[in-house]
Amino acid sequence: MSTLCTEEIIASSIVWDNHSCLPLRADNSFLPELDRFRRAGYSFASINVGFDLTTVQENLQILAHFRNWIRDHQDDFLLVGTAKDVVEAKRTGRLGIAFDIEGTVALANQLSMVEAYYDLGVRWMLMAYNKNNSVGGGCLDDDAGLTRFGREVLDEMTRVGMVPCCSHTGWKTAAQVLEYADGPVIFSHSNSYAVHTQPRNIPDYLIKACAETGGVVGLDGLGRLIGMTVEGKYDASTEALFRHLDHMVQLVGPEHVGLALDYVFDLDELVALYRSRPDMFPSSLGYPRPAPMVEPERLPALVKIMIDHQYPVDAIKQIIGGNFLRVAKATWK
Repeated sequence: MSTLCTEEIIASSIVWDNHSCLPLRADNSFLPELDRFRRAGYSFASINVGFDLTTVQENLQILAHFRNWIRDHQDDFLLVGTAKDVVEAKRTGRLGIAFDIEGTVALANQLSMVEAYYDLGVRWMLMAYNKNNSVGGGCLDDDAGLTRFGREVLDEMTRVGMVPCCSHTGWKTAAQVLEYADGPVIFSHSNSYAVHTQPRNIPDYLIKACAETGGVVGLDGLGRLIGMTVEGKYDASTEALFRHLDHMVQLVGPEHVGLALDYVFDLDELVALYRSRPDMFPSSLGYPRPAPMVEPERLPALVKIMIDHQYPVDAIKQIIGGNFLRVAKATWK
């Protein structure tokens, strides 16, 4: 086993955060904070541009604004279209950025929108966000399963190179997506239900099915999904998140686990959203109370705890970025 230290592992790796949440506004109020990922050692970050409560117009306006800002700051950031671009971002010391959408309401039932979003840099999309939609069921709803339109959407995503994601999706729909999809399926930002019984987390049989597609489960850094302290507070400690990581590694191997911290930059916007839609964010699950989060700067601590638990360097490199890069190479076009 190599004796590389934490800093050497990060410096020699593609480091990938698969989901982060800027304010869903076409302004610059938090965009400069993306540099926190670059300074912490990340090579790539996927930034959310919409979810099942935003309109097509809002999604497109946000995409246009984010893309324009990134192009205006090319010394530090790189708009990513291919897996090779991620490697180039690493080589040049920049942060590669692509986008994601949380839920297929963004399509407005128009199949051709899949390619339009892909052309604008969206590289993965959820099937549903907590509640049911025309593609399938949400994890906080009465999940009736993948629809006929949902299968058409999956076929189109495969054709254009967009990765299907089952985070926030109902377990029945997720299982059907994993069975139907032609290629890797991810849980972009989900934790283990066996470790913490929260309905947004996923059971072992779905983690195994995801691995069988060649996919990856990205560990979510929201304390609400990680666990509770002995004092009854949400736990966003490195040790608590590692329990999810290690459970998945023991279950399916280090080849199918990644990082997707789900870091939210504007907590005021988040709490306002929770309060505006109690049907989607029920008080029975602790909303609208915000939860502590694992911040991007926690990366060295996450690497160190894997070293301390005797994880091989190659396995650590896979988990902190190599696995999602592998999916990109297999899927993006």
